[in-house]
Amino acid sequence: MHNLDAVERRPDARRLPAGLLVAVLVPTVLATAVLSTGFGAEPLPARIVVETIAARFSGGPVDPAYDAIVWQIRLPRTLLALTVGAGLALAGTGVQTLVRNPLADPYLLGVSSGASVGATAVITTGALAGTGLWALSLGALVGALLASVLVFGIALLQGGLTPLRLVLTGTVLSAAFSSMASFLVFRSAEPQAAQSVLFWLLGSVSGATWAQLWLPCAAVLVSFVLLLAASGWLDALAVGPDTAAALGVPVTGLRIGLFALLAVLVGVLVAVAGGIGFVGLVVPHLARMVVGPRHRVALPVAALAGAVFLVWVDVAARVAVRPTEIPLSVVTGLIGAPVFLVLLGRRRYRFGGDA
Repeated sequence: MHNLDAVERRPDARRLPAGLLVAVLVPTVLATAVLSTGFGAEPLPARIVVETIAARFSGGPVDPAYDAIVWQIRLPRTLLALTVGAGLALAGTGVQTLVRNPLADPYLLGVSSGASVGATAVITTGALAGTGLWALSLGALVGALLASVLVFGIALLQGGLTPLRLVLTGTVLSAAFSSMASFLVFRSAEPQAAQSVLFWLLGSVSGATWAQLWLPCAAVLVSFVLLLAASGWLDALAVGPDTAAALGVPVTGLRIGLFALLAVLVGVLVAVAGGIGFVGLVVPHLARMVVGPRHRVALPVAALAGAVFLVWVDVAARVAVRPTEIPLSVVTGLIGAPVFLVLLGRRRYRFGGDA
């Protein structure tokens, strides 16, 4: 990686040290995991949650009722929310750098709309029924990856993976995929199809199991390592392709690799949790505003903040109108929209650069 100190602007003294912030966020994530697991139809104190988890690892005695609530139901859900929140924040940071657009979110590349077609096909036609509980996630993942390949191919045929072509191609194909999903719902003979599809499209981590965790966890971990390894190149790309090329960054190869990585990451996240808005749009901006635009510090801060944020969003979604659960995008929209508007009004914040 190249040293980009030459293109870094004057640091802002008001920004927090990244190391200190990470040192605060890591225990915050752990505390969030424990405290949030206690919320639900049957509230549990943190002591019971800790004792139940500790008994699982130590082999000690545990109350079967607490074990079922904490270990089998709530803890997988909490861990999935942590993983998806971190992944969406990473994906949002990567997509905004790829297209150099502060309004970009992880779903800009058409991945979410493609996943919606796959999931809707499963719900309305019974496709992939032979895969059992994995049918919905598998259908969404296949749809997401096919949409990514289509966006990639069309943008490439039109002259290359430039930010403008990616944005326009992703936006147009997203509209087309959404129309396809709506048509499948319209043609369905299942009266509950529209409600099921809508709830999935708005995002949920309910029904999470331990078996579902390994794929998103692996995708987020690998993506984080690769993005962090390429942080210097991403800094240069955020400044501009000409600057990146002058510093020896293989701009075309970086764009192709970044697109492929983000497409797989977002496809996996949408497959397990549906479309959850605003996390990948707002959290990266907050991270950049707090620690600066350098990816080596913005990526870990964004991932940890996204994880904490989505867990508490899930808590609010399941306790606000008990016993009914609210889709996660409803809560993230109510929180994210005013927060983003406040960010836009801050004069000292500028996307992609120091203030």
